[in-house]
Amino acid sequence: MALAAAMLALSVPAAASAQTAGNVVEALPPPTGLSPFFTPATATPSSPDADGFLRRWLLLEPISKPNRTNAGFTSAYVREALSSAHYPGRFDALPRDGEATTAPGTPRWHALDTNLFDVKLFSLAQGLGKPTYGVIFWAVTVVDSPREIRDVRLAVGSNSASVWWLNGKETVGLFGDRRMVMDDVLSRPVTLRKGRNVLRGAVINGPGLSDFCIRLLDDSGHPIRDIKVDVK
Repeated sequence: MALAAAMLALSVPAAASAQTAGNVVEALPPPTGLSPFFTPATATPSSPDADGFLRRWLLLEPISKPNRTNAGFTSAYVREALSSAHYPGRFDALPRDGEATTAPGTPRWHALDTNLFDVKLFSLAQGLGKPTYGVIFWAVTVVDSPREIRDVRLAVGSNSASVWWLNGKETVGLFGDRRMVMDDVLSRPVTLRKGRNVLRGAVINGPGLSDFCIRLLDDSGHPIRDIKVDVK
């Protein structure tokens, strides 16, 4: 996790000179560092916060996917753009902190704890001096449950569209031009296995901010908090 710690410093190298949002080419500002929105993940598993939100994630640096607006994010378009076939690596494997992918620009994974209930993807990109518009972000985390829990729902909010998989199966999708609202969309009921559960997702955005938040709700609609969250 040394790479994530290094990226928090304000003296990270200068970034590429421009990014494309639709047909507009914009200069990239210098990296600002990831503080105050993120801290490096520690060796100790984390717990959901008081409201049940998952705050530890492996986040991939943004991959360019130019879109002039978010209006075209239909379910068909988003499912194609964010399909497992486009995942930058093995979809059945857990990436590691600092691992580079074969996607254009060789984006790297970062093991981070978010300091807020929502994961500020725009701030991640800006902090690393990466493109902030017309991009796709991938996120992965591991949920360790002390028991099998049935009728669980993933409660997701994202800006803009996103798709999420639990243990390799698509579980919930958010489509259209939308702002991040907590519990915006609930998944169908699913089962949380006893032990390790891999939660994987992708967020696509054109112009504007990018972020997401996720928590797991039980069959009564209460946040599940007696779980551990880690990235290994």
